[in-house]
Amino acid sequence: MAVHGAATTVPLSKRVFDKVFAVAALVFFAPFILLVAAAILIADGRPVFYGHRRVGLDGRSFQCLKFRTMARNSDILLQKHLRDDPAARAEWQATRKLSRDPRVNCLGAFLRKTSLDELPQFWNVLRGEMSVVGPRPVVIEEATFYKGHFADYISVLPGVTGAWQVSGRSNTTYDERVSMDVDYVRNRSFWGDMRIVLKTVSVILTQKGAC
Repeated sequence: MAVHGAATTVPLSKRVFDKVFAVAALVFFAPFILLVAAAILIADGRPVFYGHRRVGLDGRSFQCLKFRTMARNSDILLQKHLRDDPAARAEWQATRKLSRDPRVNCLGAFLRKTSLDELPQFWNVLRGEMSVVGPRPVVIEEATFYKGHFADYISVLPGVTGAWQVSGRSNTTYDERVSMDVDYVRNRSFWGDMRIVLKTVSVILTQKGAC
């Protein structure tokens, strides 16, 4: 199910920057992408990539790509974990994340910690479904967390990185994440995007707030 808003036009300067950056990133990270793909195949077999339906610009649904970091029966593992662990269930309902996620395998934990699992999303950028910088893509169930601000979220392309990633990430509440997203949407600028890109490099190197 998608939530559609009024048609929105992405500024030409942002579209051009996104395409150029995505191509450069895919070329630069090509050796890492091949190594990660090979590691996943050796450690856990196929599939290498995982696509999950997320809400994008104007409420349109798209397949957000990642390297697979979870067991193949992840949905079953999640439901069992939430059923058997009330504390985990409460954490999931509040944040849509788990500090100890039984679905994530050892290699997947490393890929998430280093953000290497998100490299395939530059393909989403090339397809025009995501931007280099923007709010992180969410599932439709998370719309309720945005309350009256979901219109702000769907007014821009979701990003490979964004204000939340460089401002604490896993160390923040969902309300704080929403506040960051709204502030980004309402005050975004080219130079603001550049600052977030540079901060992202620092966060990845220090692994500050990594999941």
